[in-house]
Amino acid sequence: MSEGTLQTEFEFTLPEGYDDDGTVHREGTMRLATAADEIKSLNDPRVQSNPAYQTVIILSRVVTGLGSLDDVTPHEIENLYVSDLAHLQDLYERINGRGADAIDVICPECSEEFTVETDSGVRLDGADAEVGVSGE
Repeated sequence: MSEGTLQTEFEFTLPEGYDDDGTVHREGTMRLATAADEIKSLNDPRVQSNPAYQTVIILSRVVTGLGSLDDVTPHEIENLYVSDLAHLQDLYERINGRGADAIDVICPECSEEFTVETDSGVRLDGADAEVGVSGE
């Protein structure tokens, strides 16, 4: 891992996938959120009438790609399965809220370098894989 390099995009795979007229989109990317993402979402009339809708607006701003879709809008986020929405919410929280709880590690078997969240063992470098601990 190179010092000073900030990873701003993270790949993910949805558990179920977004169904767009028979085409299922599961692979995607999410970028780090900015203050503007959080602040501008508060001005949306849908959020003002229903604060829970802020999640939809923010995710539609930070999910930069989903399968072959050109854009990810609130419509796509609204129509995700609940397990997919939860997956994206968890990823958002991990990459934006708990970045300090991560360490760089090296796989003892293959010498691959990657970042792992200390609490969950989940890779934070774009791979959707949990890291097993020897003896578990």
